[in-house]
Amino acid sequence: MLSRIAVGVALVVAAAALPAAAQQAPAQPAAAAAKPANAGSNGEDRYVGYYYPKPTSTETFESTMQTIQGAERPQRIQFVTVVSQGTIQSAYRVPYAVFAKGEKADKMIIVGMQQGELNTIYRMRALLANMTTMSRLSPFFQERTVAEDATFFDLLKLLGFKELTITDGEKLTHQVTIK
Repeated sequence: MLSRIAVGVALVVAAAALPAAAQQAPAQPAAAAAKPANAGSNGEDRYVGYYYPKPTSTETFESTMQTIQGAERPQRIQFVTVVSQGTIQSAYRVPYAVFAKGEKADKMIIVGMQQGELNTIYRMRALLANMTTMSRLSPFFQERTVAEDATFFDLLKLLGFKELTITDGEKLTHQVTIK
């Protein structure tokens, strides 16, 4: 059942890849101000230099949501696979790729695929705001949250993601720790 729910939510989120004519997402309060990035607890991030440049900013998002029981690696992989499939099969060019990494697939990575698409923190946050908007439309999200208050980060927390990294694929990388 969780896999069907993940597929449904992923399809709704994947729809965010379609152009939304002048659609604006409501402003979201920042969980923590972006600040210069520091190395991880062990001093290194094994994906730096391979999938993205060293993070230029970080933040921590503390969600009030609880991870859904049974949300494990296979469900996160399926969620990201469906989101990716939706972007690949889109009738429009989607300017980013989405995938999961980590032993538990609890690190979501979004990489800009075209120069200039995600080249500011504001454009990165706009993409995440659109993903929030699409998430709020899903029955899955509405049943488990107060949809108008919850964010895409909350959805990631429900599914057991610990980190989201978004990058322009060239110079900028913003990393969000989800607690």
